[in-house]
Amino acid sequence: MTNWLTVLNTLCVLGIIVGGVLTATLKKPLSSILALGGCGAFVALEFIILHAPDVAIAEAAVGCVLGTVLFVIALRKATKEEEE
Repeated sequence: MTNWLTVLNTLCVLGIIVGGVLTATLKKPLSSILALGGCGAFVALEFIILHAPDVAIAEAAVGCVLGTVLFVIALRKATKEEEE
């Protein structure tokens, strides 16, 4: 019988892999940035499963939120400069 924690761990690893592949293969930059943020969310969840809540909080704050926001701001500034 499979333990529920093993199933959750496997789903998190699959989410990380799918998020990484989507980040590398998507054509639109904004879609790629959002896939990277989703990948960071799965990494934070994996750290919670591994009983490392301090690392999970740091990953959620930096990897999911701050990194995504900075990439979106940089993308908006770059596309605004190209339009002018």
